[in-house]
Amino acid sequence: MADLKNLDLNAWFADLSGQFQNLDPKKPGQWPTAPKILTFIVVAVAAVAAAWFVLLSDANDALEAEKAREPALKEDYRGKLAQAVNLPELRKQKRQVEEYVLQLEKQLPGKAEMDALLSDINQAGLGRGLQFELFRPGQIVMKDYYAEQPISLKVSGQYHDIGSFTADVSNLSRIVTLHDLNIVVPQSGNSARTDGHLTMDATARTYRYLDPAEVEEQKRVAQQAGKKK
Repeated sequence: MADLKNLDLNAWFADLSGQFQNLDPKKPGQWPTAPKILTFIVVAVAAVAAAWFVLLSDANDALEAEKAREPALKEDYRGKLAQAVNLPELRKQKRQVEEYVLQLEKQLPGKAEMDALLSDINQAGLGRGLQFELFRPGQIVMKDYYAEQPISLKVSGQYHDIGSFTADVSNLSRIVTLHDLNIVVPQSGNSARTDGHLTMDATARTYRYLDPAEVEEQKRVAQQAGKKK
């Protein structure tokens, strides 16, 4: 207590302020004790504040990014929740689709059955009394899982027979479609025939499924085409 009573505050403050005068910024090692301590405290506080700001800024950026993802996550959650609630119905629909696809596959001939199908189309026309002026299978077009066989047709006969032929083709057990139909009255000499005879040009398209080796070949071709891009 005696030391505190004898402490001259004016002299202490004068001595402290004197330590901050005439400081050489190029020689901080020669500064008095008080400036050194104060400078250390300021630098330490500034370093801590800067580090805190950087960490807080990164955390804020991460928080904003997560907030931006929130609507998409909620929508995804709602979709998955609806699927989970309707899972039995979805499985039932999946089985129905698989059965439908299987039925469609049965309507596609295999590679060995194509000749028989072409014969069926030809017989459908002959059975209606039509005359084939052209029956030319075209180049097979390979798709991912099936092949398309175009057939150029030109038949002549009575109107109703041609109509019955198109109906017979559509009712074949295998899928056959008719495209680009063009029905005209053929010319007899310099004038059109008047006996009801017509000529139909069309392109029939039938399809067959690919065997496993052909499917793998198509995948290999697709992969090679993707690499070239």
